[in-house]
Amino acid sequence: MRKNIVAGNWKMNNDLSQTEALITDLKKQTKTSNAEVMIAPTYTNLWQAYEATRQDDIEVVAQNMHFAANGAYTGEVNAAMLKSVGIQTVILGHSERRAYFNEDDAILAKKVDTALENDMRVIFCFGEELADRKADNQETVVEGQIKNALFHLEASAFKNIVLAYEPVWAIGTGETASPEQAQDMHKFIRKTLENKYRNGVADNMTILYGGSVKPANAKEIFSKPDVDGGLIGGAALKAEDFYAIVNAF
Repeated sequence: MRKNIVAGNWKMNNDLSQTEALITDLKKQTKTSNAEVMIAPTYTNLWQAYEATRQDDIEVVAQNMHFAANGAYTGEVNAAMLKSVGIQTVILGHSERRAYFNEDDAILAKKVDTALENDMRVIFCFGEELADRKADNQETVVEGQIKNALFHLEASAFKNIVLAYEPVWAIGTGETASPEQAQDMHKFIRKTLENKYRNGVADNMTILYGGSVKPANAKEIFSKPDVDGGLIGGAALKAEDFYAIVNAF
């Protein structure tokens, strides 16, 4: 069953005191929608964030995870470590991980497998860059990213996967993606799943939009039939803005 989700990716922002302050502000906000609320603080603050929200309607998730169970991977974090501090969901394949840390489809497929083997939920990110969009190649790029990282899975695995479409060309470039462009791509993504699995996976898949969602445009974007929520960046760092987006449903 499709769920409405608004997930705030805090990226490399907020030390411990700032994390605690933002969570305090978030807990003061009123949720009037039926959307699931998630926040993704930095690794160092995951436990404190989990403890601070344990009794609240906010899930704390991780921004990334290594595919190995353990070993000589300095600076990395594995699934068991995340689960040991209460984390059950992890973001994988974010455009910044792909661009800055050279994570390709093969690496991401291994990360997805590891997360699922550890009974974790995955928010899997993908999307085209500006050159792809200008060349009208966006559907080919997105289809390839999904197929290469996810289509080795059985249909049953998708109950623990949420998709997040990130039009990289519309994030910090001065370009703007319209709600119609978001809907067109989400519809294409759902059709791609339907063509592969043909058993309800597409209809039940939650697909988030990650293209600079703000309070001013959230309601129009979320009104589109194939958009089930958002993966929020900058606006997630202000409690009032973030909950304005949550309540846009």
